[in-house]
Amino acid sequence: MRTEKPKRLERAGWTVADTDTFLELSDDERRFIETKLALAADLRGRSEQLGLTQSEAARRFGSIQSRVAKMEAADMAVSTDLLLRRAPQDHDRCALVLGRRYVM
Repeated sequence: MRTEKPKRLERAGWTVADTDTFLELSDDERRFIETKLALAADLRGRSEQLGLTQSEAARRFGSIQSRVAKMEAADMAVSTDLLLRRAPQDHDRCALVLGRRYVM
């Protein structure tokens, strides 16, 4: 949003805030959502990098295309546990995906 728009909205009586504030998310909830979105984006990126369709990725996972589509979209129906099981096994890559630097 451009800088003048929030000021104009506030003058009109609106409250301008980010998503975390609007949803009243705790730090843990925000981190959880960010982690799930990062895992989904990495899954999608790895599939694209390997040139896999969702159907081909599903066959590799032993799943179905619609489940992969939901995983890539971080759909609420997909558990974070399922995304983590499909995450890279390389700890450095996992740390990069999650935006953290772990010392092992």
